[in-house]
Amino acid sequence: MEKVACLALALAMAAAAGVVVTPCAAQNSQQDFVDLHNAARSDVGVGPVSWDDNVAAFARSYAAQRAGDCALQHSSGSGYGENIFVGGAGADWSASDAVGLWVAEKQWYDHGSNSCSAPAGQSCGHYTQVVWRDSTAIGCARTVCNNGGVFITCNYNPPGNFVGQSPY
Repeated sequence: MEKVACLALALAMAAAAGVVVTPCAAQNSQQDFVDLHNAARSDVGVGPVSWDDNVAAFARSYAAQRAGDCALQHSSGSGYGENIFVGGAGADWSASDAVGLWVAEKQWYDHGSNSCSAPAGQSCGHYTQVVWRDSTAIGCARTVCNNGGVFITCNYNPPGNFVGQSPY
């Protein structure tokens, strides 16, 4: 039930932003992650990303570290950009859920002023990392945590989200 409520919220946010999200269309393959990112990037005229095995190795290593606690906590010192997602136990969270939630932040991002008007507790930073024009490679990983939750991370090379710079 928790997944249904979260997906309903994500879909409502995406609809308000004019974003098409297909929560059941993707699974968790490399191509699923790449395709979901490239759809969002194409919407704003940014070139595609491709899968990078080195970036993915870092993502897998970090996801494995989070398996014990499923904490919504960023890694440090990798030199990569990063988006993370945690879904509660009892649902089969997928690439589509994570990337869809990140892309749904588009509704709060104003490209003209390069600013974010997200309500308290929300952000635009996940979205801007997904569409950051200079990021050309991604690697993502998904793990089922010991508590039954799911931790998903995507890392980006080169990283994005530099203060004062527009993502595209």
